[in-house]
Amino acid sequence: MRTKQGSGRAAGSRKGWTIAAIGAAAVVAVSAGVGIATASPWGDPEPSSTSSPAAASDAPGTAATTPAGPQAEDFGVGLTPTDRASSVNPVTTAAVTVTGGTLDAVELVPRAGGTPVAGTLSDDGTSWAATGRLAFDTEYEFSYAARDSAGEPRRGTSTFTTVEPANEADSAMYPLDGATVGTGQPLEFTFSEPVTNRDAVEKAITVTSTSGQPGAFYWLSDTKARYRPETFWAPNSTITVESRLFGVDFGNGMIGNGDTTRTVKTHNTRLAVVDNTTKTMEVYLDGKLDATFPITLGTEDWPSTEGYMVVMEQYESTRFTAESIGLEPGDPAYYPPTIVNHASRLSNGGAFVHEALPAAQVALGNFNVSHGCIGMSPEGAEYFYDTFATGDVVQILNTDYGPMYVWDGFGDWNVPWDEWVNQP
Repeated sequence: MRTKQGSGRAAGSRKGWTIAAIGAAAVVAVSAGVGIATASPWGDPEPSSTSSPAAASDAPGTAATTPAGPQAEDFGVGLTPTDRASSVNPVTTAAVTVTGGTLDAVELVPRAGGTPVAGTLSDDGTSWAATGRLAFDTEYEFSYAARDSAGEPRRGTSTFTTVEPANEADSAMYPLDGATVGTGQPLEFTFSEPVTNRDAVEKAITVTSTSGQPGAFYWLSDTKARYRPETFWAPNSTITVESRLFGVDFGNGMIGNGDTTRTVKTHNTRLAVVDNTTKTMEVYLDGKLDATFPITLGTEDWPSTEGYMVVMEQYESTRFTAESIGLEPGDPAYYPPTIVNHASRLSNGGAFVHEALPAAQVALGNFNVSHGCIGMSPEGAEYFYDTFATGDVVQILNTDYGPMYVWDGFGDWNVPWDEWVNQP
């Protein structure tokens, strides 16, 4: 039933460092995807040993000591992310760069404790870059030890915080990883947050198949997209979906929080062609006619839609109610709750292939009596239930009503390819 319608050496690490003065040189840091410029957070040059204790450090939250000997005045430090940066995208490559000196060691650790983030020191010792990935909702502390061009030690720390959970975005895919489906099954992606940056999300999802079929995305809404090739998937093929959404900006400040690789396989070709003119269903397996059955379709008031449909789910038996398609007691087309056998769903609106009720068996092959479903004999419905599975294709001809909408189940194959790839 249905309703109407780079190379480097590993840096050492050292804990318990304090901040040494770095001089008045400006510090510029460029964060991946976000340009940031800031003055040095480390304060003014160190006072001499005869200065008052209160003047030992001008930068809030820092401590400074006086290095012995002369100091180079061209020393500077660049930090990515900058000190006290917040809502940092975890895809950002954390880095420290020095001018007028070299780095001895760098450590990047979660302030609440945990494993330091791995990184490498450049061959010339002037920069360090993280090779490990940052985590969401984490405050990090950068600590470094360096020497200026005069050979004097310089040390410092800084902190930054990554994106909070409220700004994380996730995705799910149907079919599930490892599933085997029919050749008509589109890939459906559901996003936890609205996607306004569709191009970036599409580029982060790579779909390949052993059949070599290219495909394209079609957006049903800001949170749901489908992917299909121009024609049905090749039988007995493997489809691999690599979603590299970690750090991808979905838009509106929402950031993807994970990467996944999923595989889906297709089985042999199964197609049921239902013709309203002949009131028959012809079943083709791998292109060869395997069986023919009489059927009944929807009446003029509740016509069956034309075009392609895809089996969505199946029930050995299930309960139909008129209320589920908008009918109330007293309506001419109302019927009491009814148990039906061997039901295979074709649409969200309630179109099924199922065993027709005993009183409707006389209509098979002769006239239409359903609310849009495909009614069959007991043996025909059982054959369909046993032979077909999710993703297999049903084509309905000559009802002069339709085709089924793309969102009403998987009506994707009713959208012309030019329209699919050129969606506004």
